[in-house]
Amino acid sequence: MAQDKVAILTAGGLAPCLSASIGRLIKKYSKLVPEVEIIGYLNGFKGLLEGNSITIPSNVRKSAELLYKFGGSVLGSSRVKLTNVEDCIKKGYVKKGENPLQVAADQLAKDGITILHTIGGDDTNTAAADLASFMALNGYNLIVVGIPKTVDNDVFPITQTLGAWTAAEQGAIFFENIANENTTSSRQLLVHEVMGRNCGWLTAATAFEYRKKLDKKAFLPDIRLSKERWDIDAIFIPEMALDMQKEMDRLAKLMDEKDCVNIFLSEGAGVQTIVAEMESNGEEVKRDAFGHVRLDEINPGQWFSKRFSKLLRANKTLVQKSGYFARSAAPNDKDLELIMATADMAVQAALNGESGVIGMDEDENDKLSVINFSRIKGGKSFDIKQPWFKQMLNEIGQLR
Repeated sequence: MAQDKVAILTAGGLAPCLSASIGRLIKKYSKLVPEVEIIGYLNGFKGLLEGNSITIPSNVRKSAELLYKFGGSVLGSSRVKLTNVEDCIKKGYVKKGENPLQVAADQLAKDGITILHTIGGDDTNTAAADLASFMALNGYNLIVVGIPKTVDNDVFPITQTLGAWTAAEQGAIFFENIANENTTSSRQLLVHEVMGRNCGWLTAATAFEYRKKLDKKAFLPDIRLSKERWDIDAIFIPEMALDMQKEMDRLAKLMDEKDCVNIFLSEGAGVQTIVAEMESNGEEVKRDAFGHVRLDEINPGQWFSKRFSKLLRANKTLVQKSGYFARSAAPNDKDLELIMATADMAVQAALNGESGVIGMDEDENDKLSVINFSRIKGGKSFDIKQPWFKQMLNEIGQLR
């Protein structure tokens, strides 16, 4: 299919799959249609709007598997909503009076692109859907095939988004070191803040992975090196109602007993309460182009830690965020296997002229499928009734 020309872009926050997905797409196209030209738009939809791209040269195509071992995105990323005209103008991506969708469509047409691969979360893929719909209505010829990434694992109807398994594993590695901080002070409070705007899956999965690591360690309780002191005492996620008084009573007893408390906190837990408090105080709540609260600006971990520290009479409180550490990692073997299968199907779908998002469809028994863009949306909640999660809460004494 020598007439085809392929473009790839990555958008949104990082996840441990972006560079590897790019590498696999390049590898698969080079094997199936070696004559096809492949370009990458730099920094996501921003690069598309600005016409900023690079051609993937032959030496890179021959060694694209090297990207499997790298985190980040070699093409760069950005958060751009093509239908948010005001934001695109404000950031200088388009001029006043221009329609970002039109600008993007014209750039794709100018570059001769017939296949576009977007690698991102629900925002990225809904933006891709908007673009594909606009182009179809205006007579452009373009196949758009998305690849779903997000460490939050919160995209409908996709069972497992790329990079989430690795992020959970890396978050556990992160806290494996941080947990030793409980030896620096008496009555030590450790708060591990994990990414997850509306979904607690990553926090839950990170806790699960960390506790698996604890099970493999040997301890010496006679010199205060006990498993209980290194274990998790509470997991707070958006999907669970928090009875503050009940938890404070429970955690205060633990603090008295073992001289430390370890909390895993999803950054999205309690955000509505924090935002309401900020707005009532006349403080500005900053949001991104998609209207999401900028969680790094409101700092949920610090908000919670101040309240818990006082109520637990902690002598020292430490809040540590594993997000950037975890999301920037290279994919583990489990994720890499899913990345390869997903990218391979994405290439085949594109060559067959089929648009959509490639993912494990939870409505089709988790079968890897081409999912229609119209079914893609974010905000999927974590199912707190899953047996492994309920068992973990029982084991740490949070669920009675």
